[in-house]
Amino acid sequence: MTLVLSRRLTRLLSFAWLLPSLLAPVHACESCSQWMALRLMAGDKPSAHAVEMAGLVKNSGWEGAQRMFATILGSTAAVSPAVAAVAKGAPNPPGRSTLPGVAAATAAVRPASTVSSPAAESPAHPFQDIIDRDKRLGIWETSYVPPGTPPDKKFTLVMQEGDVFLGNGVIYSGFNVNGTIPGPTLVAEEGDVIELTAVNKGEIAHGMSIHAAYTQTSKYFGRINAGQSKTHTFRVNHPGVYMYHCAPGGHAIPMHTLLGQYGIFVVKPKTVKFKMEEVMGRKPDIEIYLVQHELFASGKDAIEGRAAYVMFNGKLFRYADSPIKARPGDFVRVNFLNVGPNLTSTFHLVGIIWDYAYWQGNPTPGNTFTGGQSVIAGPSDSWVVDFRVPPDEGAYLMVTHAFGSATRGAIGILQATKDAERDAVVSADGPSHTPEQLEALKAKAVRIISPSSPGSEELANPYVLPPGVKKLRIQIIGNSYWPKVAVVPPGTTVEWVNEDVFTFYSGEFAGIHDVVTSKGPQDFASPMLGHGEKFSTVLTKKGEYQYYCTPHPYMEAIIRVADPNDAVAAVSP
Repeated sequence: MTLVLSRRLTRLLSFAWLLPSLLAPVHACESCSQWMALRLMAGDKPSAHAVEMAGLVKNSGWEGAQRMFATILGSTAAVSPAVAAVAKGAPNPPGRSTLPGVAAATAAVRPASTVSSPAAESPAHPFQDIIDRDKRLGIWETSYVPPGTPPDKKFTLVMQEGDVFLGNGVIYSGFNVNGTIPGPTLVAEEGDVIELTAVNKGEIAHGMSIHAAYTQTSKYFGRINAGQSKTHTFRVNHPGVYMYHCAPGGHAIPMHTLLGQYGIFVVKPKTVKFKMEEVMGRKPDIEIYLVQHELFASGKDAIEGRAAYVMFNGKLFRYADSPIKARPGDFVRVNFLNVGPNLTSTFHLVGIIWDYAYWQGNPTPGNTFTGGQSVIAGPSDSWVVDFRVPPDEGAYLMVTHAFGSATRGAIGILQATKDAERDAVVSADGPSHTPEQLEALKAKAVRIISPSSPGSEELANPYVLPPGVKKLRIQIIGNSYWPKVAVVPPGTTVEWVNEDVFTFYSGEFAGIHDVVTSKGPQDFASPMLGHGEKFSTVLTKKGEYQYYCTPHPYMEAIIRVADPNDAVAAVSP
């Protein structure tokens, strides 16, 4: 009898180690998982525990489960009615959420202190030992929570393509979150469980990366196709100032971020205090959420770091136009995030020395600095800075002391006036406009820019091929064509070369491009071009050729074929 029990225990423990390999494509490719599933759950000699195994896979939450069951049901191998019922959606047999004896057998090889814990009595988690270890470490735990954990807060982020108004008569055509750049300001407290839903209302795939989540998010928020949404739950345990941004996967992660899909997520501390609050004995009078970011007029400029505009919270000189109101003596806190995506910031307020600055917004003693004239922040770096407004009325200028960026729009004012009606909370949300308001602004715009399609300047001042030159070379770079609008004489050879480097994956997720006419006197279509690959054609017929990239349909450009005397005069790029 003892020998029989030992053998059964050995088989159960072996299966307990095998199940994660079925469910974890990180460690075993999906095709291997399906092969193992066929071997264990179907055929003339299936596992004695095939039904329980099917139930565990069905309830695992793994996105590949349905594909695995489709493979099993579609195979020529025999499948038992019980396994088929689970695969088609029937719940586990009553009271059988796990294999009989597996939880007890696993507990038997754990330390006695763990065996008696509540976690050991619940259905076994594949990484329960890691969860138990992290609870004993005495540091903040990761953000992982079991599926079904009730949330304390719910956020929804909507990703789409569209236009926004940047101020100073400038319209930007790119990507946004909830209709603005930056997207909505998310604020939670240390320990909050967050249910975040990412919705794709655009025409291409999008995704989301949440820097405040110390856990796996890519498999939950990556590759959200047009019209779809995904939801995931996590706990924010680490206080700080964080970035979130679009992250569909691969090449699209930097491209969508460069195009404008990002925002700020602040986690306020509960187990530690900001030093300035201890000194002052109270919370701030004014709390500012401030995002510095830049936008680009072409993909080439984005890759090479040449920003068209740099701004605070989505508008050029936003707080110079509408200063933030304060009073002398006020305790002010700035939650500062430099999104970038390329430029470094040295954030400074003229006339202010920080009382305290907290690196990454985390107020632990090791992250707390006293004094300072500025804070330096690369892309995705952040700070919280606390200071008092001196007992003197006036304008306190907010800038990045990288003055090239400041002159492109990153200047604001904190206006201190006795008895002023304070701006107690300043959100980092970009300005929002109704469709009717946006159309009115576009009608009066002095400039429209877009990284991936022709803007007003390129349309009015195209690149003109110099006289005598027989070949035009167009770069494909940063998910755009450069030049985006060109004028050439009939008989010109036009050559495209792909300068984007990330050529893994396919479609929106890769830097693999092509060239296809959407309108023109003659058609042309290239094969898919990897990095450094070229395609050329000779344009003999006069007229305007509009073309685009089929994997990235927002990439658009124009070639005008005209006699030299008819060509539009322009300065070469």
